[in-house]
Amino acid sequence: MQEEAAYLCDACGEEIVIPIDMSAGAVQEYVEDCPVCCHPNVVHVEVEPDGAIRVWAEGE
Repeated sequence: MQEEAAYLCDACGEEIVIPIDMSAGAVQEYVEDCPVCCHPNVVHVEVEPDGAIRVWAEGE
């Protein structure tokens, strides 16, 4: 199973790689500051039953 995923920062467009905490559930949402531009992003994580991970972010 995949333990990392990436999203694009809503503000600067940089690809950000994040660890995935599988114990946090199949649907996750949290705020994380971009390590490049410090803009807060609402990060969405969805883990499918087959283990596929979908991650995207939007500005806070």
